[in-house]
Amino acid sequence: MTDLERGVEQIQFARRYTLRLVESIPHGEWYLFPPGGVTHVAWEVGHIAMAEYRLLMDRFRNRRPEDEALIGDAFLDRFCRESVPVTDPAQSPSPDEIRAVMDRVHAAALAELATYTDADLNAPGTKPHALCRTRRDYLFWCPAHEMLHAGRIGLLRRQLGHPPQW
Repeated sequence: MTDLERGVEQIQFARRYTLRLVESIPHGEWYLFPPGGVTHVAWEVGHIAMAEYRLLMDRFRNRRPEDEALIGDAFLDRFCRESVPVTDPAQSPSPDEIRAVMDRVHAAALAELATYTDADLNAPGTKPHALCRTRRDYLFWCPAHEMLHAGRIGLLRRQLGHPPQW
């Protein structure tokens, strides 16, 4: 198995795990902050979509004008690393909109990854990152990052009163 195949397999595994959690949370709870909480499900899911785009597309080949239709600048800004989760659902994308972006980005990222070879993974990323230098680094950081946020979604589920899900 090549590194590219292994990376794609890990990305798909992380997404299956994340979706099991996300799909078990009613949309009416996506913008709820548990007591003492600093985030909510909507921000976590939007952040995963934003990060997958940034890690596997933007940092592989830079942002392109057509990417705006895939994931808009406003969405990227709302869910970027240092953004603050908005508490008012009326001021934010709906859960269905967030999920649609997440699904579009995932499909597009996988399609683009299919155009690369293992040798292409040696190239440096297009932008600096604290943990990653090469496309290979981004490929393997993407599913690890998603699993980190899936863990937060799992914790939010529990804080919202749902039983553990394995």
